[in-house]
Amino acid sequence: MLQVNVELKERRYPIRIAAGLLSDPNSYVPLKAGDKVMIVSNPTIAPHYLATVKKALTELGCSVDSVLIPDGEKYKNLESLNLIFTALLEKNHNRDTTLIALGGGVIGDVAGYAAASYQRGIRFIQIPTTLLAQVDSSVGGKTAVNHPLGKNMIGAFYQPASVIIDTNTLHTLAKREVSAGLAEVIKYGAIFDEQFFAWLEENVDKLVALEQQAIEYCIQRCCQLKADVVARDETEKGDRALLNLGHTFGHAIEAHMGYGSWLHGEGVAVGMLEAAELSRILGNISESDVARLEKLIARAVLPTISPDGMQPQEYLPYMWRDKKVLAGKLRLILLKALGKAYVTSEVTEEQVLAAIEKFTQK
Repeated sequence: MLQVNVELKERRYPIRIAAGLLSDPNSYVPLKAGDKVMIVSNPTIAPHYLATVKKALTELGCSVDSVLIPDGEKYKNLESLNLIFTALLEKNHNRDTTLIALGGGVIGDVAGYAAASYQRGIRFIQIPTTLLAQVDSSVGGKTAVNHPLGKNMIGAFYQPASVIIDTNTLHTLAKREVSAGLAEVIKYGAIFDEQFFAWLEENVDKLVALEQQAIEYCIQRCCQLKADVVARDETEKGDRALLNLGHTFGHAIEAHMGYGSWLHGEGVAVGMLEAAELSRILGNISESDVARLEKLIARAVLPTISPDGMQPQEYLPYMWRDKKVLAGKLRLILLKALGKAYVTSEVTEEQVLAAIEKFTQK
């Protein structure tokens, strides 16, 4: 088993990574006999893993309830949050209950926000079952639901007690979901670690094929990079913002297309290329750097061009509503080099549009 620790000012929590963790009661520390648990999942994931998790927790001596919310980004909303609150109340769960998020990024975000809010905060554990959630969204305590006017607009910073990553869950994932996760993997190389970026260029085909050794190393490396930045900047006052490379553009695609039409990772893939092109326009990186990124994204079986019919101008209303806008200026994450990102507000709308234009269908 691999373990990465997230070191926070007040406490630390473990991320455990291995095949087969879900069936081992010891994986669920800090849970113990007598604890009450509510598992939040969805109808896609539950048939595969809910019984396994319930069995392990029952063996541990926990009392276990579960609630399913609909599957998909379009259900990452206040209605789903309310379904969880209702289930908790109907089963008389109190502050001593632990919420478990069993699913992908949507489940983690909604269940995490429910845990942050229910009776002003109850303990929760992340069990991410998609690559995207395993390498990114389950680590670091960002929880939220969407609003029709913008993604992740209602939420909280709320850290889990632990993260349990059972790599076996990736084998029931659609290929498209594996690729969506690889977008966030590529992001880590692009913003923090040129050596990891080069490793990805060598090994991306193995990751697409879910080869165990490559996938375990990849998840561990991403979790370590994320844990390091979260330890430095838990509530995104500084460095942590760099994790949003491509996200301002990508969120605009997701919102414009209707949540769930494009997967989050697909939006981020195109968004990273638009951010890279903007970095080139500003004189930071070369055309060959942009081409390297484009080639890697394509090999990860991800889109490299804006959605059909979406014009550059159509990005702007969403980008201006983004949480990263401060003092009336677009704040974007750009690249100084492959492996080195920075935050800037010094870009014009014309430059942004020119960058999007480069990756727009003609």
